[in-house]
Amino acid sequence: MPEALLGGYPKGEHFGTRLGFRMPEGREAFARYYQNAVDMDGLELAALSELSTRTNATLVLGVIERAGSSLFCTAVFIEPGRGVVAKHRKLMPTGTERLIWSQGDGSTMPVVESATGKLGAAICWENHMPLFRTAMYAKGVEIWCAPTVDERDVWRSSMRHIAHEGRCFVISCCQVQPSPAELEIAVEHWDADRPLIGGGSMIVGPLGDVLAGPLERETGLLTAEIDIGELIQARYDLDVVGHYSRPDVFSLHVDETPRSGTVFTTA
Repeated sequence: MPEALLGGYPKGEHFGTRLGFRMPEGREAFARYYQNAVDMDGLELAALSELSTRTNATLVLGVIERAGSSLFCTAVFIEPGRGVVAKHRKLMPTGTERLIWSQGDGSTMPVVESATGKLGAAICWENHMPLFRTAMYAKGVEIWCAPTVDERDVWRSSMRHIAHEGRCFVISCCQVQPSPAELEIAVEHWDADRPLIGGGSMIVGPLGDVLAGPLERETGLLTAEIDIGELIQARYDLDVVGHYSRPDVFSLHVDETPRSGTVFTTA
């Protein structure tokens, strides 16, 4: 499911910020946004955990996670009978997303074992971070989940590239938001009749072939039947963290230490 599905992606909102100062109405807008966020132990994720168990479906979805007084753009992994088993906090909010979202750290970069295969997630433009991709490939990701709000054609090229590069299945899930005219709002510098987010969700195979989608300008359900066994065949001639790597020339160090702003030490 898409990025920020629960909590919302506030496309076009500036939260009253100008370089060097913030206006009171921006603080009020952030407070409203904060109230719409979800807690990891809250009712929303509990209900989705029940849905997962009832339907025997693994869920990966984007939420705005409330943690103290801060917010994170997070991908949550929910397994049947187990509930929330892992989360990935977006490492690098893009542009003015940094006004409202905190940065994740290396401790939430999971690859989750599921009945379908090994699941990982990269949120929106994290997918453009080569070293992040390499770390996930090295963890053995088989089904790459990409919750996003990027609707552009070049994004679809990126999804095909990642599937082809990592020799994995890629599920790109993009939100759909109506136009300002349909919502009866005004968004500065935006065509009133253009959807705020146009969708384009798709499923891609390990050789870069599109298996389903893109689903544009409408909500719906994309499905594809996949076979994880195909990944070994696909990696026969390209395994970027295996036989196609050059560890004598290149290496990657990944720090998965949790980074808290406060550490208490007792004697």
